Amino acid sequence: MAQQQIASSILDINLRARTAVHILLAILAASFTIVAGTPAQAQTLNTLHTFSGQHDGGGPAGLVALDRAGNVYGSAPHGAIGGGGCESGCGAAFRASYKNGAWTFNPIYDFLGGNDGGEPQAGVTLGPDGAVYGTTLFGGGTGCGGNGCGTVFKLTPGGSFCRMVLCSWTETVIYRNNSLSDPSVLIGGVIVDNTGNVYGMSVGGGTNGCGAVYELSSSGGTYTLGEPYSFQCGDDGAAPEGSLAMDAAGNLYGTATYGGAHGFGTVFKLVHSAGGYTFNLLYSFTGGNDGAMPESNVVLDSAGNLYGASGDGGGIFQITPSGAFTLIDPILEGLQAPINIDAAGNIYGTTYRGGTYGDGSLFRLSYLNGTWTHTVLYSFRNIGGNLPLSGVGFDADGNLYGTTTTGGTGDRGTLWQYVP
Repeated sequence: MAQQQIASSILDINLRARTAVHILLAILAASFTIVAGTPAQAQTLNTLHTFSGQHDGGGPAGLVALDRAGNVYGSAPHGAIGGGGCESGCGAAFRASYKNGAWTFNPIYDFLGGNDGGEPQAGVTLGPDGAVYGTTLFGGGTGCGGNGCGTVFKLTPGGSFCRMVLCSWTETVIYRNNSLSDPSVLIGGVIVDNTGNVYGMSVGGGTNGCGAVYELSSSGGTYTLGEPYSFQCGDDGAAPEGSLAMDAAGNLYGTATYGGAHGFGTVFKLVHSAGGYTFNLLYSFTGGNDGAMPESNVVLDSAGNLYGASGDGGGIFQITPSGAFTLIDPILEGLQAPINIDAAGNIYGTTYRGGTYGDGSLFRLSYLNGTWTHTVLYSFRNIGGNLPLSGVGFDADGNLYGTTTTGGTGDRGTLWQYVP
């Protein structure tokens, strides 16, 4: 089959899979309400906000980010004021702040689903300028069935006043799809380097139609699109759904969800030099005990070890600087959310299944004397939120933050804080 046919098939699979996921979430939400009568466990989790599906959004997932003041940022792909072809609202970006002994929740932007984008399901990240960056799955133009192929956005407060009170931030769309070869279907989030350049991956588009790693170079408030790498639907991989990591030398790391030597996805490194980027294949998943089709992000520790998550019978993996691949924690199901790593090298994440009640778990993976230990820190329940599909953020005191996609009093998800 020609490369373009393969790319078209992969893109179609992803779009149909996302539709199926939305249906599955609704089914799971309905079934999880049955366990509300389970005896309460010891409370170790604080619910900071319960989403209503209105102005605050609903169904939050993806990356959460914290600034130096301890404010928590994220996004919800559904709810808010809707329009623009979004079936259940076009979503919102939010900030939660702690002041005078109480938490205040503030929707900082409601997406309309038009040129501004819609359904920000990948979460957000913070840039060195204090702005909030992220992607939307739809909107931004007329492609991809008329709703647009997604956007990369930047949210900035309207001066110091808006940093302190409840008011909307200003959105700038720094990228929208303009041609068939441009990156499209932005399921993953973005990272921002110290000079304000933005990097991410797309499921579709690119020179070969198999997805791409894209770079938005910043100069004087203007962003220029570049493609450090376009996937070929071969041994290199195809249709990446996750988010990238960057080391101090500017090298980029990520996963491709499909393709590879066995067809189950890859892990790669883009080596940065003055002449551009050189692709380096680090690992091809076999679909066996190592897992398959990685959908999430990768992270680096201080020693240069790379960590990520593989689904479908896999778990948390490590690739050393020498290239050795090890599955360090076999999590057989429910592993889809982004992972994070603290300064001590502990890895944190969530599973959308498992835990005491089957509603998902918050876990820590710690290394001591040659052994990795998996600790379940919290088991989610419906009333406090379930189906956690978010990453885990940290504040300066070591408290953990994230979201659940369903559950809570309105079954539209929650924003939570875990205090060790």
